[in-house]
Amino acid sequence: MDATAALNEIAFWLEREMAPSFKVQAFRKAAAAIAELEPGELAQRARDGRLKRMKGIGARSYEVITEALDGEVPAYLADLRERSKEALASGGSELRALLRGDLHSHSDWSDGGSPIPLMVDAARALNHEYLALTDHSPNLKIANGLSAERLTEQLQIVDQINDDDGGNGFRLLKGIEVDILEDGTLDQSLQMLDRLDIVVASVHSKLRSDRRTMTARMLGGIRDPHTNVLGHCTGRLVQGSRGQRPQSEFDAEKVFTACAEHNVAVEINSRPERQDPPDDLIQLALDTGCLFSIDSDAHAPGQLDFLQYGAERAEANGVPADRIITTWPLDKLLAWARS
Repeated sequence: MDATAALNEIAFWLEREMAPSFKVQAFRKAAAAIAELEPGELAQRARDGRLKRMKGIGARSYEVITEALDGEVPAYLADLRERSKEALASGGSELRALLRGDLHSHSDWSDGGSPIPLMVDAARALNHEYLALTDHSPNLKIANGLSAERLTEQLQIVDQINDDDGGNGFRLLKGIEVDILEDGTLDQSLQMLDRLDIVVASVHSKLRSDRRTMTARMLGGIRDPHTNVLGHCTGRLVQGSRGQRPQSEFDAEKVFTACAEHNVAVEINSRPERQDPPDDLIQLALDTGCLFSIDSDAHAPGQLDFLQYGAERAEANGVPADRIITTWPLDKLLAWARS
């Protein structure tokens, strides 16, 4: 099989399993190192020993490449494929099958780990009909947020990817995860926000603000007519390498009422370390009449499959499929977003 494809697929399955990032990046770097080599040149380097000496090629990636060159499915990849047959989540399979896309993902343009084309390839492999590319906005400097100029460049790449798709049924949506600033405004120019298909608005700073301050901040972001989705609304962390973080304090009834009134979907964030909102707030949003968006918040290709976790939580909380905007066909989704 193609050696570059094998290395990237191994990285995908490792990302899906939440393996340590150094292990994932070892295979991504090896794939990048050989990607431009013709098959004959790669085989020659394997024969004469130069492959072992290439920067980015370690013992395990060398083994994978040589097995692929021999026409085999590398043993390490075969083992990962076998492990992947087990679902990530124990429930939600029926709802997961209804999901058509994902409205929250990151590339290496901000704090994601992979180029845009690899994110797109993974979305297609998972049979997504659409994926919103939602890199961070400029205020989030720690996450390399995009200025208006960088976002403009990114939108040109999105256009090119969609042009190259050739009508195969996949669409990369122009999006952003925009910071809701302390005064409730969105952290990007109105002109740029007007050019986007999907705007996910989230709070990323001063998460321990008092209830009144946080409520006012969130309401400002929700009431902006550009906002489509309220991202990871409590900001909590329940597990993972970043430790735990308590949920923000805000008037959830006011916030969800505003979401329902302003046509803003409440995100069910599928990242295992977030599980946001908690179940009681999903129930409140459901009772308030909100729409929902089950999103992966993927920062790597393999994490796009985290939708399984979000579907499990939505199904457990009785969220109807027709109130989940990521079950909608693209035309309906975009008509809703533009309204």
